Amino acid sequence: MDSFLEAIEHRALPIAVIGLGYVGLPVACMFAKAGFTVVGIERNETKVETINRGLSPIEGEEPGLAEMLREVVQNGRLRATSNYAACQEARAILISVETPVGDDNRPAYSALRSVLASLGPHLARGTLVIVESTIAPGTMEKVVAPGLEAASSLRATEDLYLVHCPERVMVGKLLHNLRHMPRAVGGMTPKAAQRAVALYNTFVEADLDATTALTAEIVKTTENTYRDVQIAFANEMALVCEDLGADVWQVRTLVNKCPYRDMHLPGAGVGGHCLPKDPWLLLTHTSTDLSARLIPAARAVNDGMPFHVAELVVDGLRAVGKDIEGARVAVLGYAFLENSDDTRNSPSAVLAKRLQALGAEPVIHDPYVPQYRGDLPALVQSCDAAVLMVRHAEYLRLDPQDLVGWLASPVVVDGRHAFDAEAAAWIYRGVGGPRRDLDG
Repeated sequence: MDSFLEAIEHRALPIAVIGLGYVGLPVACMFAKAGFTVVGIERNETKVETINRGLSPIEGEEPGLAEMLREVVQNGRLRATSNYAACQEARAILISVETPVGDDNRPAYSALRSVLASLGPHLARGTLVIVESTIAPGTMEKVVAPGLEAASSLRATEDLYLVHCPERVMVGKLLHNLRHMPRAVGGMTPKAAQRAVALYNTFVEADLDATTALTAEIVKTTENTYRDVQIAFANEMALVCEDLGADVWQVRTLVNKCPYRDMHLPGAGVGGHCLPKDPWLLLTHTSTDLSARLIPAARAVNDGMPFHVAELVVDGLRAVGKDIEGARVAVLGYAFLENSDDTRNSPSAVLAKRLQALGAEPVIHDPYVPQYRGDLPALVQSCDAAVLMVRHAEYLRLDPQDLVGWLASPVVVDGRHAFDAEAAAWIYRGVGGPRRDLDG
């Protein structure tokens, strides 16, 4: 038996996970729970200390993660450090760092390149290196392989086993998705893919499809681009329905009764680390002969939704004789996803900036984001309008009559279809939904 595969079978394969964020931390926990000895590499010393105390730095509702982390730290299966020298003993290394795009929509790989440079000197021949971060098609060949070769003096496809196995996690379902979602396992050689499949088989209870690294890169960026385009269609339909005086939510329900239709949810904007940038990653290395039109158009629609919400605020205030300039506007929710503390590419941040540009003062509340926690009634009381941007459970439990009673003016803009337009005597504006004024 191959000694590498035998080490996997007997859980004798030392593993390192670089980057202990929303992807890396649960991955490290899963391998440790499966019986491996895992070291996590994290540059944030505060996070290192927190993890080594058995405490999760990830807030929000994340079922099972805090308990699993505490268990694997206490039994010695997982420890964290900022020292890359800890990778010297590892025979499998997983890289899970952010891979954003810059203002020019081109990959901003500073974190990835830094990892490759820091990891290289500590790599042993025969190590399996898996990049779980979402990357532009061609990145394994153009960035990862040459980066590791330059830093280690090892040959990428002869001395190392390089794989791209993109994560398919979702905030709020991190452990569940790691265990139950199928994975595209893209090896730069067939043997590399085979080894990665064997490793993931120790906890993944779904298909592990061995393929090429390029195919895996395209698969991940395509699936998120698909979602972004579909959401853009739903958002544009919301704008169409508003313009025609219809209710997009009723339209969506009836459309989806037709077989093979799946109209997505419209809303106040698309956030998170993936959808706003993965469409651009997909197009990064395409030739100048390709003139993509649909994907950039979808990005423009989704990026425009927070600006549309600001227009709804202006319209709602106008209905009570108030101007946006000088108004105080409560923004309910700052995370990009409900019941999460993840603020990456938050549509609420875009909305707040737009409100400021219009002369208003945004007052932000979010029960999961530390700097925006506080007493909601007290915060809302001096505001002229409220905008619901995130479907946090706390907001869904609100009595609309109470919310209107707290406000200085009864103006509510619903960016996530959280309230019934008829639930209160208010000025109600919803994305794609019915309008309601005090006169009915």
